[in-house]
Amino acid sequence: MAADTLTSKTGAGGAGAVRRFLLENGALSALIVLVVAMSLLSGDFLTTQNLLNVGVQAAVTAILAFGVTFVIVAAGIDLSVGSVAALSATVLAWTATSQGVPVWLAVLLAVGTGIACGLVNGALVAYGKLPPFIATLAMLSVGRGLSLVISQGSPIPFPDSVSVLGDTLGGWLPVPVLVMIAAGLLTALILGRTFIGRSMYAIGGNEEAARLSGLRVPRQKLVIYALSGLFAAVAGIVLASRLVSAQPQAAQGYELDAIAAVVIGGASLAGGVGKASGTLIGALILAVLRNGLNLLSVSAFWQQVVIGVVIALAVLLDTVRRRAGGGSAGAVGAGAGGASGNGGKRGALKLALAAVVVAAVLGAMSLFNSGPAGTTTKVGMSLSTLNNPFFVQMRKGAEAEAKKAGVDLTVTDAQNDPSQQANQLQNFAGEGVKSIVVNPVDSDAVGPAVRAANKSDIPVIAADRGVNKAKTATLVASDNVAGGRQAAKTLAEKLGGKGTVVTLQGTPGASASRERGKGFAEGIKAYPGIKVVAKQPADFDRTKGLDVMTNLMQSHPGIDGVFAENDEMALGAVKALGSKAGKSVAVVGFDGTPDGIKAVAAGTLYASVAQQPEQLGRIAVRNAVRAAQGKDVADAVKVPVKVVTAKNAGDFE
Repeated sequence: MAADTLTSKTGAGGAGAVRRFLLENGALSALIVLVVAMSLLSGDFLTTQNLLNVGVQAAVTAILAFGVTFVIVAAGIDLSVGSVAALSATVLAWTATSQGVPVWLAVLLAVGTGIACGLVNGALVAYGKLPPFIATLAMLSVGRGLSLVISQGSPIPFPDSVSVLGDTLGGWLPVPVLVMIAAGLLTALILGRTFIGRSMYAIGGNEEAARLSGLRVPRQKLVIYALSGLFAAVAGIVLASRLVSAQPQAAQGYELDAIAAVVIGGASLAGGVGKASGTLIGALILAVLRNGLNLLSVSAFWQQVVIGVVIALAVLLDTVRRRAGGGSAGAVGAGAGGASGNGGKRGALKLALAAVVVAAVLGAMSLFNSGPAGTTTKVGMSLSTLNNPFFVQMRKGAEAEAKKAGVDLTVTDAQNDPSQQANQLQNFAGEGVKSIVVNPVDSDAVGPAVRAANKSDIPVIAADRGVNKAKTATLVASDNVAGGRQAAKTLAEKLGGKGTVVTLQGTPGASASRERGKGFAEGIKAYPGIKVVAKQPADFDRTKGLDVMTNLMQSHPGIDGVFAENDEMALGAVKALGSKAGKSVAVVGFDGTPDGIKAVAAGTLYASVAQQPEQLGRIAVRNAVRAAQGKDVADAVKVPVKVVTAKNAGDFE
C-alpha cells in the first residue's frame, strides 16, 4: 500500500498536485475561477487599484465574519453582529463628539459595548438556554434600537484621530485591509493555538462529550460570543472610519454576508469545522462578485440573482468535495486500481462542477451586461435605492437622457447602505468613468468617496441630495425643506387651520427624511390651531406605512390629517384609513410618483408634493455629460417642486 501511495504521488507531478490542492479547497477554487473570469471579462478588474478596492470592500465583512467563525465552529449562530457594529461605532462617536470623552476612552467604551453585547448573547444561550438564533435575533433588534436612541436617528461625525482607520498609508495601502489581515491572523491564532480555540471545536463537534470531558461549556460559550462581539465592534469602528460618521442604520444585513462568508469558506453550520483562511476567502468571493458585477455594468436587479446563484454553486462544490472525501479511506484500502478509478470519477465530478461555476459566471456576465458597446464616454450613477418608485423614475429619466446623448450609463443600487455606495463609487473610479452621478444615501457618509473621485479628476454630480465636505460639479435637486413647507401649508389649508395630524417619517438618519420633516415642522408652526400628535418612522415603505398607520389609529382615532414623507408611506396610510381617506382624514404625500398621482386623482390621497424625478434624472445625466466633456455647468440646478391635487393631477399623469 505504501508503494501504491508513493507511485500515485510521484506520477501525479506538479500539475497534479496543484489540481488536487484546488479540488480539496473548494472555496479557493471558486475564488480563482471568479478572478480569472472577471479578468477576462473586464480589463479594469486586474489592476492594482481595483484589487485594493476589492480588499477594502471585503474588510468589514471579513472582520465580522472572523468573529462569527468562532460561533459557527462552536455550533452556534450570531445574527446580531451588524447591529452590534453600528451600536459600537455610535457609542464611540457620541461619547467623543457629544459628551467630550477623550477619544482613547471612547474607543475603549465602543469595544466594551461590543464585548458586553456578546456576553449578553452568551449568557442567554449558555445559562438562559435560549436557542442561539432567538437570543442573537433579540440582540439584533436591541442593538439597532439603542443606536437609534443614542443618535436620535441622525449620523454623528467620527473623531478625526480614529477616522485614519479608513484612510491609506503612503497614499495607496488601505488601512482597512491591514486591520482585516491582523484580525485574520488573530483568528487563526485563537482557533489553532489556544485552549478556547480547541474548546470551540470540541463543543461544535459534540457538546455533551465536551462537557463530560471536563470542559465548562457555559463559561466557554460566554467567551466565544464575547469574541464575536469584540470583532463586531472593531468592524463597526472601521466602517464608521471609512464613512467619517457613525450611521445608526449602518451594517444592516451584514450579519448575513458574514455568515455566508464563513459557510462559503468551508465551515459547517452543524459545528466543529471552520478556519480563518476559509472565512477570508469567503469574504473575498463576495467582494469580487460585487466589484466585478459593477465593473461589467450588470443590472442592479440581476446582481442579487447572480450573487445568490454563484454562492450556492460555490457551496455545492465544497459539499461534493466533502462527501467524496468521506470515502477516500475505503478507496485506498481497496487497492491502487480502485482508488484511481473512484478518485478519477470524483475528480471529474468536481471539475465538472467547477466548469459549471465558470459557465454560470461567464453566461451571467455576458447575458446581463447592460452597457452598450462602442461608446467612448462612460458615466456612473449610484442611486440610494431602487426599491422606491421615485428612484425608479429617476433612473428611467437618466437612461433616456444617456441613450439620447449616446453615452454608456451604469446605474447601481446602494440599497440604502452608505458603505455599499462608497464601494460603488470606488468601482466607478476603477472602471474609468468620465463622470459620476450620485444620489447620496447620506450626505456626510458619501463625502470621503467623492473626495477620492475629486483626486482622480472625475467630476461628480449630486442628484436630489447634496454632498457634504467634498466638491461636486453641480447639485441637481428639488428643495426638500421647501417641499415640506408646501406640504404643511396644503394640509393646513385643507383642514381650515384646525385639527390634529400625525407624521409618517422616512428611514431614520436619511437626509431626505430630516429635510422634509424639518420643512413640515417649520411650515405647520404658522397654524397654531393644528397639533401634531404623533411622529413615527415607517422607513419610506408602503407596508410599514400601513402597519404604523394602523397602530396610530388605535391611539389617535380622531385625527384629521396625515403627512407622509413620501408617497409610498402615504399610500400605506390610505389603505389603513380605508373609507376615511379623502373624506374625514386628509393625507398628503411627497414625491409625485405614478401611484401617488393616481391616488390623488381618485381622491383617496389629498395631495402630493411632486419632485418630477424623471426630469431630475435627465438633468443630472445631461450635466454629467457636460462635465465629462470639460464644459461649464451651473453650481446648482433646481428642479421645480409642485403640489399635485385633484385639480391638476391630469397634468402629471
